Amino acid sequence: MKTLSTNMIRIYSARVTRFAGLTAVAVLLGGVALQFVGRASAEDARVIPAPSMDEKAASANTETAVLAGGCFWGVQGVFQHVNGIISATSGYTGGSKDAAHYEMVSSGDTGHAESVRIVFDPHKISYGHLLQIYFSVAHDPTELNYQGPDTGTQYRSAIFPTSQSQSDIAHAYIDQLNRAKAFDANIVTKIEPARQFYAAESYHQDFLTTHPTYPYIVINDLPKIKNLEHLFPKDYRADPVLVTASTGAN
Repeated sequence: MKTLSTNMIRIYSARVTRFAGLTAVAVLLGGVALQFVGRASAEDARVIPAPSMDEKAASANTETAVLAGGCFWGVQGVFQHVNGIISATSGYTGGSKDAAHYEMVSSGDTGHAESVRIVFDPHKISYGHLLQIYFSVAHDPTELNYQGPDTGTQYRSAIFPTSQSQSDIAHAYIDQLNRAKAFDANIVTKIEPARQFYAAESYHQDFLTTHPTYPYIVINDLPKIKNLEHLFPKDYRADPVLVTASTGAN
């Protein structure tokens, strides 16, 4: 098992202890035994309509999307398992460069959201279809400033368009889903002005893949991967596109 620093153990245990449920979980991190209480299930995925408005035929070979939907571990993990994705990187969007550090962002006062920068091939998957997976599988867009056990503005549901076309598609799709009553409540996802994306610390990258038995991942995020495979079988890829494979990070 990977040896974790004392600081990393504290960060991970803080996230897990936000759970409010009945499942007791014991785990060993870096030689330190910790006892947690966990939720029994992740956010429910659901079948939703495809966007009626999407991008026209792509001219570029790559396009970038930035999405926030709670803890970036799960959102990154979902898109790393989607065909047509070139890279998916966990990070922070919405605040300043100086505040783009996990412990500061976790205060909820920096303006940042835990987000994922997704570079994709628009010839293989469209921006609108990315949003369909985002709303259906990656998170619950009806939860305001929280996702599952995580609370605070840093866990908000937000889209950071990188072009006017993306902004138009996102606005139209949210309106479409609300009119269709695709969810039991209105979507609270905010479409925020494009802001600089800052990559998160290396120990956050590929976290779902490298920590598949970690209690938070087992309870909250692995079900999302199963939902992706079940609801979007043609988009699902078993082998994830990893940050470490492309950058050599560790």
